[in-house]
Amino acid sequence: MCKIIPVPYRVLIKKLKKLGLEGPHHGSKHPYIVIGDIVIILPNPHQGEDVDVKLIKSILKDSGISREEWLSV
Repeated sequence: MCKIIPVPYRVLIKKLKKLGLEGPHHGSKHPYIVIGDIVIILPNPHQGEDVDVKLIKSILKDSGISREEWLSV
């Protein structure tokens, strides 16, 4: 079983789009991504920093995406 690893912001967005989420859309303070009626707030992209595993797991849980789906994309 593979581990979820930190990824750059752009990779996070590409993978989420491949998994059927729409966006990112610009919110008032943070960008957000949509799947059906669910709105998920994303972190502001910081240059050179990867998105932490804890945050990726939280996004996956909120969007209903399984670990296996994430790792297969």
